[in-house]
Amino acid sequence: MAEPIRVIIMGAAGRDFHNFNTFFRDNAAYKVVAFTATQIPDIEGRLYPASLAGKLYPDGIPIHAEEELEELIQKFDVQQVVFAYSDTYYNNLMHKASRVLAQGADFRLMGFHETAIKSNKPVVAICAVRTGVGKSQTTRRVVDILRKEGLKVAAIRHPMPYGDLAKQAVQRFATMEDLDKEECTIEEREEYAPHIENGTLVFAGVDYEAILRKAEQEADVILWDGGNNDFSFYKADLYITLADPHRPGHEAMYFPGEVNVRLADAIIINKCDSATQENIDKVAKSCHEINPKAGIIYADSPMTADNPELIKGKRVLVVEDGPTLTHGEMGYGAGYLAAKQCGAAEIVDPRPYAVGSLKATFDKWAHLGPILPAMGYSEKQCHELQETIANADVDTVVVGTPIDLAKVIDIKQPSTRIHYDLAEKSGPSLVDLLQPIIKAAKAGK
Repeated sequence: MAEPIRVIIMGAAGRDFHNFNTFFRDNAAYKVVAFTATQIPDIEGRLYPASLAGKLYPDGIPIHAEEELEELIQKFDVQQVVFAYSDTYYNNLMHKASRVLAQGADFRLMGFHETAIKSNKPVVAICAVRTGVGKSQTTRRVVDILRKEGLKVAAIRHPMPYGDLAKQAVQRFATMEDLDKEECTIEEREEYAPHIENGTLVFAGVDYEAILRKAEQEADVILWDGGNNDFSFYKADLYITLADPHRPGHEAMYFPGEVNVRLADAIIINKCDSATQENIDKVAKSCHEINPKAGIIYADSPMTADNPELIKGKRVLVVEDGPTLTHGEMGYGAGYLAAKQCGAAEIVDPRPYAVGSLKATFDKWAHLGPILPAMGYSEKQCHELQETIANADVDTVVVGTPIDLAKVIDIKQPSTRIHYDLAEKSGPSLVDLLQPIIKAAKAGK
């Protein structure tokens, strides 16, 4: 019998674990000797637990920093390295491939066929060309349409398992108290809380087949709520991809965003109300050239402030969704645009007030504008975010994150929350596109 192929999976606590679970777990033809981790702090140095790794890995699988990649390839005589995370610039992707190939190992990208799981319920997948494009408000719009038809929807969110992986194998969130019980990070809350506020059941975790089977017991329709620009973990009956006119060209420059464009049944060009017509046209042309069969929907992302009077004429600190600004590479977000729209006298640069890891965030991500990423991957980092905000000499804190940040950390200054929705303008209607899903779901009830 041939020796198993020795493998390292490069990841960021998401697609990497999913690829392992769907293809490598219990597959005696391969031996995964390690995961590497990047993008997200404090993942490396941990273990993918034996309870999730299967019978071939009674001791679990170590997770190392990606910086150790070359050393690990040599140490374990690795034959194959699987790249398994998202929001990666094509040049950067090939630099990583070159690092692997120079060590003598093969570099592998795994496709949709090997990793997508089939549901026994209709599935709508909502994905994107980059993180921070507007998936959240799109998922809410789709849920509203389905719910008006009397259908129960379960949203399954792309993984963010930053705590105890064994305990987080399958997570179910129905109330805000569930977020506290699961000790969710700020990033997790940003994604789960809007669904919960909208009355939608949310599932997430590590083992996405087990998650799907549990969600199927409670829902008529499964909604895949993609993270970053990863492609769906599930085979979709309707595949919707969002594109961003604030980042024209990125739909053909980042992995695996272009995969999502090619898989799409419909492409939504969002944020048209805050983008130039030139950039909207560029994105539409590019998406049509990549996937001429997909219908293109043009949509606005209207923003409202709870208390606009706290912004007008004031010196404000803007706090934005963290991943949109960091590996999403946006210099600003909805909070910044809303502050401008509401007539802020000054948007104050948070850099002089940043402490700890927040200061390091600005050093690492030099493209950031005068905004503060809501970094909160640990209790310590949440305290550093709170301290950074407290240090700021401003009249108002403008919260552009998808959650009510004031309920997670103490904000001493007056604050106001920004809300944003999806408003379709032209192109195929989401109501029409969802009709086959609605028909199939009703037939299966």
